Amino acid sequence: MTNILTPIRNAFKIKELRRKLIFTCAILVVFRFAAHIPTPGVDTKQLAALFAQNQFLGLLDIFSGGTLANFSILALGLSPYINASIIVQLLTMVFPKLEELSKEGEAGREQINQYTRLLTVPLSIIQGFGMYILLKSQNIIATTNPFELIAMIVTMTAGTMLVMWLGELISEYGIGNGASMLIFAGIVGRLPVALFQAATVTQAENITNMIVFMVVSIVVIAAVVMVNEATRQITVQYAKRMSGRRTTGGQTTHLPLRVNQAGVIPIIFAVSMVLLPSLLGRFLGSVPNPTIARIAGDMARSFAPGTLTYNGTYFILVILFTYFYTSVIFNPEKIADDIKKYGGFVPGIRPGKPTAEYLNYILTRITLAGALFLGAIAVLPSLVQQVTGINTLTIGGTGILIVVSVVLETTKQLESMLVMRNYDSFLK
Repeated sequence: MTNILTPIRNAFKIKELRRKLIFTCAILVVFRFAAHIPTPGVDTKQLAALFAQNQFLGLLDIFSGGTLANFSILALGLSPYINASIIVQLLTMVFPKLEELSKEGEAGREQINQYTRLLTVPLSIIQGFGMYILLKSQNIIATTNPFELIAMIVTMTAGTMLVMWLGELISEYGIGNGASMLIFAGIVGRLPVALFQAATVTQAENITNMIVFMVVSIVVIAAVVMVNEATRQITVQYAKRMSGRRTTGGQTTHLPLRVNQAGVIPIIFAVSMVLLPSLLGRFLGSVPNPTIARIAGDMARSFAPGTLTYNGTYFILVILFTYFYTSVIFNPEKIADDIKKYGGFVPGIRPGKPTAEYLNYILTRITLAGALFLGAIAVLPSLVQQVTGINTLTIGGTGILIVVSVVLETTKQLESMLVMRNYDSFLK
């Protein structure tokens, strides 16, 4: 705990970093305030009762940033934006022009981000209408007025664009990844409610189950920290060079390859995808056609949280998205070119393409270990819930990975900023 708080204390001593921290906290306060502004036309009491007995909706609420439980103006949260990001990244691998655009540096990434924002709007409209149908089938929304329906969908779409903008503000002017920080704030904001519900349940049930769950949570936290900190050190040597009468280079350094390069992003992507079949099944379950309604009902039951199909699909998606996102953020060819440009080489490996192939070989194997770990951690809370019978903390257990990963990543970003700040001060 001391190691985590030390960078924060040191950052507050520097004006620029202190401003970033205060700005991030201010955006999170605005987000939590907006999360409690309800959308008109919703029976909040019936909504609260539905969430209390529906594990699927509770899990969806967590990954909306805690905005769905009271059906606030931010009810859809970041889900449409995350889905748009997945679609655009997949299209980048299909269309050569998008792939070229992604390699054009900051300008190309900004253009791709603009496409993602534009795609978020129709996805928000579709998901907003689906949410309306779902809640109307539960008699939580009684309105059938088309103008009120349009106003509700427009409100939810505008809320998604607002929370997307808040996340981008954090990424640009604050500390940490904006999307991860907002989901982190939603999980932490819901944690007291989950703990209170768990304490109420365990008063009537076996207190041993609560102890087992807490012990597993501590073990999971320790394992997450260990895997996030684990790296494979690749030795890199730099040849000696003559610069005038001076000899430069000749030193040996290490290139650290993290076991979990993708961080918490694969979990967020995987949850957004694995919840879609259940949501679609509930949406189509109310159609007049009995065959479609029956198939939709079977799909909703098969992909309900805690089922074998749900856990298996969740596990596989986490592994796939771990590899996918790692390939997006880590480019072995670029790293190999940079090493070659500065006169470096990996002992026993020729510079250039052989070095890139070697880095890709190592990265593929250590990423498998990281992906399997993320997948196991993702489904572990559901398995523990089936053993202990504590439904209320399954959501909190699922969020442990995100909370710990966001804290570690933010702390590392602060430490790197502090090192850079001290380095710049030394040069001056």
